[in-house]
Amino acid sequence: MNKIDKGLGCTRCETLPTKIEGKGTLYIWFPVVHTLNKLISALGKTELDYQLLEDEQCLKILLEPNNLEGFITIITARLTSKELKETQVLWMALEAEPLFRHFSRVTSLNSFMSLSKCEWLLDILAQERLTCHFQPIVYAEDTSRIFGQEALLRGFDDRGNLISPGRIFTNAQDAGMVFQVDALARQMAIREANRHGIEERIFINFSPTAVYDPNTCLRMTVRAIGEAGIPHSNVVFEVMESEQPPDINHLIKIMKFYQEAGFLIALDDFGTGYSNLNLIHELRPDFIKLDRQLIQNVHQDPYKALITEKLLEIAHKLDIKTIAEGIESLEELEWVRSRGANFVQGFLIAKPITPPVRTTPSLGSEAMFVSA
Repeated sequence: MNKIDKGLGCTRCETLPTKIEGKGTLYIWFPVVHTLNKLISALGKTELDYQLLEDEQCLKILLEPNNLEGFITIITARLTSKELKETQVLWMALEAEPLFRHFSRVTSLNSFMSLSKCEWLLDILAQERLTCHFQPIVYAEDTSRIFGQEALLRGFDDRGNLISPGRIFTNAQDAGMVFQVDALARQMAIREANRHGIEERIFINFSPTAVYDPNTCLRMTVRAIGEAGIPHSNVVFEVMESEQPPDINHLIKIMKFYQEAGFLIALDDFGTGYSNLNLIHELRPDFIKLDRQLIQNVHQDPYKALITEKLLEIAHKLDIKTIAEGIESLEELEWVRSRGANFVQGFLIAKPITPPVRTTPSLGSEAMFVSA
């Protein structure tokens, strides 16, 4: 394994998995005997070298570069997606026997398959071929005033071409590397914000599913912020949560860790997906970011309009600041402005870029009135 960062912290967050390359042995543990029998039946028709370890109901398969792809084809055809996710594996380079310390590397068969196709992502993480683009968050009443900058992860391929965050995080999720990617993304946001001398608030995304225990998993992030000399009150952590429903107790534990350290909290993409009003009560965020799907054409859609109006009203009464995401037209800007949104963000203001923009245009009715 390769260390991402030295020092005390979460070894899971700070350690990259071993590449699936060269000759090695794959140990497989099955959720039920039926799954084991299905795979043995399929392997019996191949020339793959395998051995059943009876006492442990474990299958031991010798794999080489020339038969790895064939093995993946077999298991994809014979096992269901549920079986692929619930079957556990351990990859050992060459023909080494596993020791107790190696079992922390056990992952799902599905993640193993994805990891075998993710050499490019491992190289990006190991070489830290990452950067951040920044998108300004501005005051709704005066879009020429920048309130904060959201840090958005970008990667580079070996030719220097940008790789979208969607591709990075999707492959990381499939390959079981979301812990490492999320941790590096937070560090990169802090490093780049410090390098560019950003004085406004810095919005940093994080996924609670990538945090096992905040006291260890987030230690590296807090240390990086301290070393950069950034005031904790200038850092806003945005909750990105794909789990449905979310683990509320886990979220509360993370939020409490951040808030006790003096950081601010935002609920991202609010109004769609898993999000519900109970999260406001349970988590007590400082900001709510209204999702771009809710804001898009809100001035033309009575259903979106009613929902968004009520969310803005609730947030205002609870003294929670609101940020309307995905603003792409003057009509959307005017609509959220007239209904009390505190801040706005979107392509109408500025696209994500590095270095971050220092000035933004004054848009909307007031600007048009002045120019007239």
